[in-house]
Formats: sequence, C-alpha cells, structure tokens
Amino acid sequence: MIAPTRRSVSAALAAALLASLTPTALAQSVGGSGLPIPRFVSLRAEQVNMRTGPADTHPVAWVYKRRDLPVEITAEYKHWRRIRDWQGSEGWVHQSLLSGRRTVLVIGERRSLRAEASPQAAVIAYLDVGVVAKVVKCPQGGSFCRVETGNYDGWLKRDEIWGVYPGEHIE
Repeated sequence: MIAPTRRSVSAALAAALLASLTPTALAQSVGGSGLPIPRFVSLRAEQVNMRTGPADTHPVAWVYKRRDLPVEITAEYKHWRRIRDWQGSEGWVHQSLLSGRRTVLVIGERRSLRAEASPQAAVIAYLDVGVVAKVVKCPQGGSFCRVETGNYDGWLKRDEIWGVYPGEHIE
C-alpha cells in the first residue's frame, strides 16, 4: 500500500470538513477572509472555470461565460471559494475570478422595472429573464431593490431577482 502524500491528506481533510458543514453552520460562519458565509458576489471575468474541488488539479465541472453574473459563496478554502449559482449548481472558483460588486439576475418571467419602490409606480422598462443588473441599494425591510442595467435605473421586487437575501440591507 502506498502512503498518501501530505497534500492528498490535506485535500481529503478539507473536503471532509467542508462536506460536514450544514446550511445552518454555513449561515453562521465567517470564512478565512473574515467575511460572512454565505454571501453574494459576482464573476469578475468573461470566462470562469468552476471546478469540482479547491485546486487547479480538480476537473472543470462548468465554464461560466458571463461577467458580472451573481453567485453565492457557500464556503472558503485558502484562495478558493465554493459557489452556488441561481440554478443550485455548486463548485469551486479561485477568489481572483470573483468580485465584491453586487449584481442580481432577473428570474421567473419578464419583469417591470419601476420608477419608484412601489408596485403602482410607472414602468420604466421591461427586463427579460436572465438580465443582469447592478445593485444600487436595497432598503432595510423593503420589498424592492434599486438596480441599474444598460441605460436604465429603477426598482425591482426582491422576489423577482436572484442575488440578494430577503431583508438584506444594501446601501
């Protein structure tokens, strides 16, 4: 029998530790970066490889081809971040490929971008599913977030977008 190398033992230990984290434990944790886990970020590059584990030696599971796409960090291991996308797919991405810039993705169906944070406010534009917008602010306790996309600046309901937590305050 061949003894495992120090590197493979460390990787196996890290994988076992990360697999043992429950959603509750993740919701209450802080990563090695000192930032809360989970948290939303966005993709920094036009092409981002999502891997099956936290190293370049792990196979690529998926290739994202959309800069600014929002993703959720669910764990950290050294310079690697386990992310989840809007469809629930999970894998590992190097931290250099992620940005703290907050964006959201329009989900469900075509949505009305409104002039004010009210369902009765005038419609500025209609946004199709899959549109990515920059988050400007999400008031505490409010059901709308102010976003920018293209030449438009307006309000979307929180439940029409993916990339912000219910009740999250963003200024």
